[in-house]
Amino acid sequence: MSAGAQLSVTDKRRATRHPVDHKLIAEHRQMGDVHLHIVNFSAQGFMCKGELALDRGERLVMRLPVVGRIEAHLIWSHEGRSGFQFERIIRIDDFLKLVDATQPNPRLRPRR
Repeated sequence: MSAGAQLSVTDKRRATRHPVDHKLIAEHRQMGDVHLHIVNFSAQGFMCKGELALDRGERLVMRLPVVGRIEAHLIWSHEGRSGFQFERIIRIDDFLKLVDATQPNPRLRPRR
């Protein structure tokens, strides 16, 4: 058997990223609460800054504005940054609302 997450969402690292400044508490099945500082979102995942004691493929459950409860899997971690992939792609209308809710600078929000 292979280790790590078996994700159905394809790798979309080239997806458009939207800068945000959003802090939240996610839940890990063994560690409990994990504090995250998210610095960018895409419809497929997010990047956060800060050291995390997680291994590749580990899962977090979080509650995001607009989207609600969603799981994310750690894809990479390097020098205090980590990239997560959502268990599912966020619909574009919900994603735009999510960016609006988490981006404090209106000039950095996506144009419609």
